Amino acid sequence: MLMARLDVSRAMEKLSLLVLAASLSTGCSRVAAKTDDAAAAQIPVRVARAVVEDVPLEIEAVGNVEAVNSVDVKSRVAGPISLVAFAEGENVRKGQLLFTIDRGVLDRQAAEERALVERDAALAEQARAVLARDGASEKQSRSEAEVAVKLGDLGVISGQRVDELTTARDTASAGLASDEASLAATESTLKADRAHLAEIQLQQNFTSVVAPISGRAGAALVKTGNLVRDSDTTLVTLLQLAPIDVTFGVPEQWLADVQRLNAVGPLTVMATLASGTQAVGHVGFIDNTVDAATGAIRLKAVFPNADGALWPGEFVHTRVRLRVDPGKTVIPDSCIEAGLNGKYVWVIHGDHATMTPVSVARVYLAPQGPALAVISSGIRTGDVIVTEGQLRLTAGAQVSVLNSAAQSPGF
Repeated sequence: MLMARLDVSRAMEKLSLLVLAASLSTGCSRVAAKTDDAAAAQIPVRVARAVVEDVPLEIEAVGNVEAVNSVDVKSRVAGPISLVAFAEGENVRKGQLLFTIDRGVLDRQAAEERALVERDAALAEQARAVLARDGASEKQSRSEAEVAVKLGDLGVISGQRVDELTTARDTASAGLASDEASLAATESTLKADRAHLAEIQLQQNFTSVVAPISGRAGAALVKTGNLVRDSDTTLVTLLQLAPIDVTFGVPEQWLADVQRLNAVGPLTVMATLASGTQAVGHVGFIDNTVDAATGAIRLKAVFPNADGALWPGEFVHTRVRLRVDPGKTVIPDSCIEAGLNGKYVWVIHGDHATMTPVSVARVYLAPQGPALAVISSGIRTGDVIVTEGQLRLTAGAQVSVLNSAAQSPGF
């Protein structure tokens, strides 16, 4: 009887222990479930901190690179090409020899003309000698005639003799006038021959075709042996690459600002090539009319291009800097959301997200990194702004920040 009671008591103790263990297990499971629910309620986001920067005001446009000078080199004399003295595509200096044209015909013409000049010079010298001789004779005849007239008046010599001497004087004067005319004609012929010789010598110089500007040579359009005519065939095209121009258009509403600021000092222009290379120049020309079709005003910027990065004909992305606004609060433009009441951002306070209305003055597209929204009101420097994960947020939602608030990728 006693043993039976002991067995019942032990059974009751085991049952109590089992019930207690089950209760403890159920309590722990409920605590773990509550912890998991809290963790699941936190929305993962990435953030960035609002910062203060000096923000440029820039106009963007697509520009076309143009050579400052483009020269089609042509021959000024006719003849066959005897020498091509440059390599296609190389940089040439002003005055550098490019082509040589055969000058055999011109050399023969020059030799003939020199012979004519020498002949006419000899004839002119002979005419001067005859003029000097006849001048002396005319002087003597005039003197004898004057004496004869006086003696005739006195009755010393006959009138016939007076007539003979005055006739001789007139004949000598006529001969002297003829000599002077002959000398003038000879000298005119000599002058014409010398002018013709000078023209031929000039054409001889033109057989050496030199670069009129410094620049880069294109393809040689004629080869050795080709026959060219004067001022007809383009031999090669030279392009000046340094400095170089970039032409682009900006909306007409910016014209007044561009004119006013460029009058103070040349506006800075940055050109970005497809390769990512950047070049800095300045506005050198503002067109005098607005394009009625596009509503844009054409500008031309000058770039030093010492490294030859800009190439005629290519398209580049240009930025004209009008001014720099100092001390502006900026955040990535991707943070900005649009709602029924305007634009807003999500600001992190502790571990909660708050919807905050903002006013955006403008958006600045930086050369590198994301587009930046320039904030005029709504947030302050140092505020932590959600950059990724906004679509899952609701007012007061708990968040889990996945990155440091100091910076976000690209900002």
